[in-house]
Amino acid sequence: MFDKGVRVAATGQAKTPGRRADAQRSIAAILEAAVKALSRNPEASVSEIAKAAGVGRVTLYGHFPNRADLVQAALARAIDEGHSALDAVDLSGDPRQALTRLIHSSWLLVNQSRSLLLAAQEVLPPGRIRELHAGPVERVEGLVRRGQEEGIFRSDLSTPWLVGVMHSVMHNAADEINAGRLDMEEAPAFITATVLAAFTPPGSRVPA
Repeated sequence: MFDKGVRVAATGQAKTPGRRADAQRSIAAILEAAVKALSRNPEASVSEIAKAAGVGRVTLYGHFPNRADLVQAALARAIDEGHSALDAVDLSGDPRQALTRLIHSSWLLVNQSRSLLLAAQEVLPPGRIRELHAGPVERVEGLVRRGQEEGIFRSDLSTPWLVGVMHSVMHNAADEINAGRLDMEEAPAFITATVLAAFTPPGSRVPA
């Protein structure tokens, strides 16, 4: 799912197996360093990332010709890893309990990737970022849609809107933590309470 950046990297690799393996190791090191660096600072430079990866700028640019390719590949890697981690979350049973489990499991991933997302928004078009997030979004939309069909979640608002509300609450929680107004450990409970209240059908009792 690394798309253009990795495809460019692959076409520039030498033909011998040993050199191909070296190139793959370089790519893996660069992407790992990029994810970490951009997650800390969305303005992290290519030079910083190359140094953290233990490669030279020439080597990095040999795999990723420009910053946009590198950021796109780093975001794709982070999303893929997070998506795989969330595969283990049980989304069966009561949609409200399933949503609670998903929020608690995904909150830290969303918080950790915020700076990386900011970096991506500087160099990638919104449509490309939505494409990269398609897998994780489908997971949440599927759960919300099931809750709507069962009458547990409100159906007077669209599924994409409700999913957007959930993501907005998560991002706001991260802002509140950064501002010192919310404790990290309290965030999942705050997010869950807010989202469940927003998802509750009008006239129904908000779950405790």
